Amino acid sequence: MVQNSNVYTIAVFDGDGIGPEIMAPTLKLLENTAGLLGGFSFEFIHLPAGATHFSETGEALPKASIDAARAADAVLLSAMGLPSIRKPDGTEITPQIDLRFELGLYAGVRPVRVYPGQSTPLSDPRAEQIDFVLIRESTEGLFAHMHEGQIHGDSEATETLRITRKISEKLFDFAFRLATQRAEKRGRKGRVTCVDKANVFRAFWFFRTIFLERAKAFPDIDADAAYVDAMAMWMVQRPWEFDVLVTENMFGDILSDLGAGIMGTLGLAPSADIGDDSAVFQPCHGTAPDIAGQGIANPLAMILSAAMMLEWLAVEHDDTALAQAARLIDAAVGENVVAKCNLTGDLGGTSSTLDCADAVIAAIQRLAGSDSYSDKVA
Repeated sequence: MVQNSNVYTIAVFDGDGIGPEIMAPTLKLLENTAGLLGGFSFEFIHLPAGATHFSETGEALPKASIDAARAADAVLLSAMGLPSIRKPDGTEITPQIDLRFELGLYAGVRPVRVYPGQSTPLSDPRAEQIDFVLIRESTEGLFAHMHEGQIHGDSEATETLRITRKISEKLFDFAFRLATQRAEKRGRKGRVTCVDKANVFRAFWFFRTIFLERAKAFPDIDADAAYVDAMAMWMVQRPWEFDVLVTENMFGDILSDLGAGIMGTLGLAPSADIGDDSAVFQPCHGTAPDIAGQGIANPLAMILSAAMMLEWLAVEHDDTALAQAARLIDAAVGENVVAKCNLTGDLGGTSSTLDCADAVIAAIQRLAGSDSYSDKVA
């Protein structure tokens, strides 16, 4: 909840592996931006969770951490889990997924965008036009019963996929509302594409049927559907044609990494998981234990996730200062990426995590003080 009208309580999960290394400079950046713009500030509450915490206590996500996250204005979560630390059934520790279920965060928001002038793996000059959002349902699908899979002797294993009308309607309404907001900002008609496998599985035909029903409530937005295998191909061949994609949990998990590949690295892929009352913001990438402790991890996805958090808070609390801060951070990251200024190894640079983050802070200060500031952050 908001305290004194402009102090925002942020629950912070520092994560595992490179998690703490990218979280620390992100919090520094948020504090510096708040001090620069004024009108708001943060209270960061660090909460225990993760694979390392599990190895020490036998608990990956304490109830007290869940309760504190639920009470906060927003949650900022770094990468969690380590391949070397697993549960008795062989699966990794995934408190970030458990938190989605606990807080009812059904809408996973994964932006896929290329800054004008940014280098990408795609040679087509139209790559500069890429700007779409993948909405991944985050509490159902193939993940709904992820702790209940059965291995029958040495002969077979089964998992269960679950789609419900209640969550699907919320998900689709969220996607159409987002498309409406994007259409207003971009001055052109919005479009939502349902990505499924409705030609083979009854559950996905049910999913698509609900999508088409909800589309009728948003007549100003175009609605269509595509099979997931075709969409994977089109995301490589013509990604600049899409606006908002909405899909099931597992499909979204896979396609969001493809989206990061289009941008050139998971190090530029932020995300949000949003529900009716809570929201969690985190980078799409993992904990990268192979480079943990070396100070060379890319902090930009974490920083962009923080910018998404500010944008969400701005809407939730009608706070224009937060919206200004979000645009400013995004513009600063974009400027450095295009100029190849102080980038980490995954983006072709040689800078450290801290130098990369400090360069973004410097760009924020420079942009905020420039005469063309309003144009750069619009």
